[in-house]
Amino acid sequence: MNRTLKCLADEGVSVWLDDLSRHLLRTGRLARLVRSGTVVGLTTNPTIFHDALGEDAEYEEEMQALRERGMSALAAVRALTTGDVRAACDVLAPVYEATGGRDGRVSIEVDPRWARDTERTIEEARQLWHIVDRPNAMIKIPATVEGLPAITTCLAEGISVNATLIFSVRRYHQVIDAFLTGLEKAKAAGIPLSEIGAVASFFISRVDTEVDRRLDAIATSAAAALRGRVAIANARLGYLLYENMLRDSRWLELRAAGAAPMRPLWASTGVKDPAYVDTRYVTELVAPGTVNTMPAATLDAVIAHGTVSGDRVTTNYDDAWVVFGQLAEVGIDFEEVLEQLEHEGIAKFQTSWQALIGAVERLLSGGRS
Repeated sequence: MNRTLKCLADEGVSVWLDDLSRHLLRTGRLARLVRSGTVVGLTTNPTIFHDALGEDAEYEEEMQALRERGMSALAAVRALTTGDVRAACDVLAPVYEATGGRDGRVSIEVDPRWARDTERTIEEARQLWHIVDRPNAMIKIPATVEGLPAITTCLAEGISVNATLIFSVRRYHQVIDAFLTGLEKAKAAGIPLSEIGAVASFFISRVDTEVDRRLDAIATSAAAALRGRVAIANARLGYLLYENMLRDSRWLELRAAGAAPMRPLWASTGVKDPAYVDTRYVTELVAPGTVNTMPAATLDAVIAHGTVSGDRVTTNYDDAWVVFGQLAEVGIDFEEVLEQLEHEGIAKFQTSWQALIGAVERLLSGGRS
């Protein structure tokens, strides 16, 4: 294993890949990444699937078969995406077995059109769980207000969940409650808790992108000093909440019954501002019991020149509180930022989903994606 990746593993960080394509599967590259210990899990989203379909000629053979069957675009999307996720689950199955279900997970997202519809999200999650039919699958459910009861219901039914699109500590607190409630219901129903996996995807880089834009508009030295500090501070305070959960009596009772914690997963870790070091959302968020899911470019950067200097989260809580005090002083309403980011995050995945369906419709009709 690469030295930097080994340091991350030694610090309790699980490295997952935020990417999936037919090419990654058929060339054996994913299998090599798994065998070498480079990655121990994988996440997907509608944008990843749309990009893969547009760039990967290896889907053409299956598209021809789907075309001959007269399959609708939506059904074809379901077949293509769940097929890739099932294959990735099989590649990562040895990791799942070796880690007792801690890692070796592959996430697939529910139809983002239902992010504000609890019942449709639950039904979609059940269908995806049934179709993929692998114990190491995870169903990604947006952590909207409407998504919270869906998270609880799915966990209560034994469905492993990746609660995604979390931007705020306040929402993360609600996700933790949804997690604990779901496991309590599963326990009451006699479902083995040890078989249920869960992570909470806390988004990082998008926070800095929006906050930095507002700081630049203020154009003062105090505002400039906060550039690039807010996303990491926000995530660190999220981890503090995770630590508090581990001491909660509700959790301790569930742990005694065999449950595994809902680990924080740092998502959106690709650096978007070229002024920043391209590994910062990995090396600055090292803490025990976390997952960092990286796009391929970020993973390559970490391997090439990432430097791990121990736990950078629990030693910096005081600094995180200072950052938010200063953010308020320069006049930025962080709650407003978070609401905007959630709205935009849902809209972006909905746009990618519609683009994916449109691309498949063109392919089914004999055109190009």
